Amino acid sequence: MRHRIACAALVVVALLYLVAAFGDFLACADPRAVDAKFALVPPQRIHLWSEHGFAPHVNALVRSRNPRTLVWDYSSDKSHPLPLTIFAHGYRYRLFGAFPTDIHLLGFAGKSAQPALFVLGSDRFGRDLLSRIILGMRTSLTIGLVGVCLSLALGAILGGISGYYGGSVDLLIQRLIEILRAIPTIPLWMGLAIAIPPGWGVSAVYFSITIIISLIGWTELAREIRGRVLSLRHEDFVLAARLCGAGPRRIIFAHLLPLCVSHIIAATTLAVPSMILSETALSFLGLGLRAPAISLGLLLNDAQNVQALALYSWLMWPAAPVALIILAFNFLGDGLRDAADPYG
Repeated sequence: MRHRIACAALVVVALLYLVAAFGDFLACADPRAVDAKFALVPPQRIHLWSEHGFAPHVNALVRSRNPRTLVWDYSSDKSHPLPLTIFAHGYRYRLFGAFPTDIHLLGFAGKSAQPALFVLGSDRFGRDLLSRIILGMRTSLTIGLVGVCLSLALGAILGGISGYYGGSVDLLIQRLIEILRAIPTIPLWMGLAIAIPPGWGVSAVYFSITIIISLIGWTELAREIRGRVLSLRHEDFVLAARLCGAGPRRIIFAHLLPLCVSHIIAATTLAVPSMILSETALSFLGLGLRAPAISLGLLLNDAQNVQALALYSWLMWPAAPVALIILAFNFLGDGLRDAADPYG
């Protein structure tokens, strides 16, 4: 609690996962709804006051062709305000995957010719960017958390076995770790991602990407657990457990690994950002998740065209939550690591 930045980062991480959990409720529009008439709309300004007092609204959009660039320009029609309300009705979804509803935090008070409230603008297919960022955060944060859990299990088990047994078992596991760490990360990701059949569905690709990231991310934690177990395996309590008839499996999982819990928690928190960056990098390169899935990497994939980015700078908005997630988890991990250090 004395690490104020880490406490603030913990609040940010909790808020991010709350946003991910209530993603459909917070989304202003269906993130998969395509409307070519509202393609590449710039961010709309929300007005809180009108001439009649407090009345949240946005001005209706008027589309016209730019005679010089031949692209569509959007201007605000102040004579046609579109009133906003909280707990508005919108597209139907299942809250937490179980409760069907169509209530959203913010939306239009009545029927509107405009399909969505474009707070952060729209993409080239007319889909609301804010809604897609919120749903993309859910995917990226879930992959990061699930990937860390899988790599944590692999790292803790193999690190504990390597440190406890030593000898040829330790040699074999350490050489495997060195081989995996010697291969450049991005080519290894690309090679494994290309092996995913293109005909697989979204759920299968999602699961495969999580497994791929986990199979690469366990090596550092395994080495750290090995070093900790090596220093503990000759302690008196381990000898007492052997004399009482405890087998290697019980000694590793009931006596040695619990002593590494504080270190594992800190290492896990620091590993989540790298997992999220891995998914983002794969999707950005076009080798990760595929449409109709939504992730932060897929959203950044739309911003690869420098010419389009110069004209439609709001397409870079998905980079903001990526940076926020990485910073929050890193600050939180630093605080947990300091708290877990007995010599700090």
